Amino acid sequence: MDQDLPGLAMSRSFGDAVACQVGVNAIPECREVTLTTQDKIIVLASDGVWEFMPNEEVASIIYPFYLQKNAEKAAETLVRAAFKRWKHEENYSIDDITCIVIFVDIK
Repeated sequence: MDQDLPGLAMSRSFGDAVACQVGVNAIPECREVTLTTQDKIIVLASDGVWEFMPNEEVASIIYPFYLQKNAEKAAETLVRAAFKRWKHEENYSIDDITCIVIFVDIK
């Protein structure tokens, strides 16, 4: 490839002169949410998870581990599922697959 295009732009957003030309910046996107007793699980994940996996599928993968109170295994299983999906959907590349799973217990 002989084009001057950014690769993994998220990790290069600080001071990347090429990526800033296409809209990448180092300003985080923040959102404040008030959790309720209805909220049980928080999933923070990179686009490597969300590219081919809808919210409902992610929830169905994680929920059995919520019942077991095993967030670490939930995250591991989600990453493995996302990896398998990338291999099935894209033969030539796999995006960054990162996630954090938090189980919430608000009373």
